[in-house]
Order: sequence, then structure tokens, then C-alpha cells
Amino acid sequence: MKKSHIFTLLIFITCLPLTSWAGSFVLTQDSVAQPDSVERRTLVRFETTSGNFTIALFNDTPIHRDNFIKLVSEHFYDSLLFHRTIWEFMIQTGDPTSRHAKPGEKLGEGTVGYTLPAEIHYPKYFHRRGMVAAAREGDEKNPKWESDGSQFYIVWGKTYGGGMMERIRQRVRNNTNPPIELALEHEDTYWEVGGSPHLDGQYTIFGEVIEGLQTIDEIQLAETDENDRPLYDFRIIKAYILKE
Repeated sequence: MKKSHIFTLLIFITCLPLTSWAGSFVLTQDSVAQPDSVERRTLVRFETTSGNFTIALFNDTPIHRDNFIKLVSEHFYDSLLFHRTIWEFMIQTGDPTSRHAKPGEKLGEGTVGYTLPAEIHYPKYFHRRGMVAAAREGDEKNPKWESDGSQFYIVWGKTYGGGMMERIRQRVRNNTNPPIELALEHEDTYWEVGGSPHLDGQYTIFGEVIEGLQTIDEIQLAETDENDRPLYDFRIIKAYILKE
């Protein structure tokens, strides 16, 4: 989702890479997967012009977790747009230049000026619907798969069955070095819940939507321009840490 080009996993029309340009569980509209640990997780509420949703941050991605908490606490995400949305794939935000963007302006190049080292825990975390992951530059510019400092995407995806999964599995093997093998135990989830398996093992997943998936659904349905920017602005009103 950063800069307009991305790694070469092009699978069907929705299998677009996540650069910052744009860079085992059953999930219902408002249910969650099993916690990553017995530790209490930080919850972040997003209020948007299309409704609210809540993200739980994973404790075993501490660099991404702490960076996200810092940005939220500084009100960084307040007033930003979801600047890139792709039907049956994902929605993306975190470009600081989107706050005052004019209609039709190309977005996605904005940055906070730093990257984060990858914290990829695959197959523990995979791209099922509702997962939250960091955008990044494509492989050629970014062989260590470092994450953008602020841009992130929320997976929507679609459902995949046997033959489709085998094709995706082979393409992932062909386009990663060393080759990544997709976990067979995730196939039921991709069939029953949906997601974006072509991204597995290549991006840092650092949280999950635990409430408000209907908001994500509405945004991913948006009509967009040639740069995947919604024709209607979907804006974050504010983001904040939930206190118990």
C-alpha cells in the first residue's frame, strides 16, 4: 500500500498487493477469533462517517502494537480518509496527506517518515476477514518486508474453495523466496469466512476487528476511481484507546 507498485502476487482481480500506495476460526459479523495470549489486549475504537469498529491489538507484535498506540494517543488517525478500498479485498487508511485532500486527488504516498521491522507470525495469524495488517513497500524496494509507519489495511476478501486455493498456493510458492507454503488448516476458514490468502506470511498482521465488521463491509463496497480511492469520502472521525 505505499508507493504505487507492489509485490507480484497478482491473483484474480481482487488479489492486489498491499503497499502504502494503494503498500481455524469462524468469524461472524461481530465475533472474534481466539485471543493471541492470556494477556489483556489493547482495544482501539474507530468512529467513522460510516459507523464504528473496534480493533484488538496483538501482544506478540509489540513494535507494531506500541507504534499504533502512540499514533492513536497522538490523534494521528483523526480525520484521515480510507483512501484505498477494493471490493472483496480490503480497505486502507493511514496516509497523513488524506486529512485535507481535495476530491479526486491521488493518495497513498503520505508517510510518517519511518518504517517498522516485520513481525510476521505465520501461520498463527493469517489473512482471514477482519484481520488488521501494516501496509508496506513492494518486495523489490523492501526485501525485509518492513512495514509502513502509519498506513494499515483491514482484510475483507472473499471465500475460496479447493481448486482456487490450490492455484493461490502455487502462486505464493512461485513469488516468494524462500517459498512460503500456505497452511492447510486455514482452508476451512477461507471457505466459510473469507479473506485474502495470497497475502499470507508476507505482511505483519498486528490486530483484528472484534466489533463493527458491518462498517468494514460498507466501506469495501464503495465505488472508486482509477486509483481505488472512493468517490465518496469515508472519514475517520476519531480513534481512541478504550479504557476499562
